[in-house]
Amino acid sequence: MEREDCVFCQILSKRKTSKIEYEDEDLAVFWDINPQAPTHLLIVPKKHIDKLSDFSKSDDYLMCKLFKVAIDVAKRLKLDEKGFRLVLNEGRDSGQSIFHVHLHLLSGRRLMWPPG
Repeated sequence: MEREDCVFCQILSKRKTSKIEYEDEDLAVFWDINPQAPTHLLIVPKKHIDKLSDFSKSDDYLMCKLFKVAIDVAKRLKLDEKGFRLVLNEGRDSGQSIFHVHLHLLSGRRLMWPPG
């Protein structure tokens, strides 16, 4: 379920290059090309889903797996020692600029609250 005009679909199909940190049959984790923190990874399902509210009941495992893999990668990179933030934007007003659902994993500096 790839979309030709989607940059994440292009990365997932290897038509665009990116530094892949983790990959399995359901999703990939790669480094953001416009990082907002020293560590900024994106956890992206291989199935193209525009936004979080478009997940179907049959995608429940993917939603859970996004968070599970994010935590596993954070632990492997030792980000859990000082902390990390997970962000999932929904729609343009939230800051979503690429309409392929993705989870941001941010760490490596003091992250302020409230964000944005």
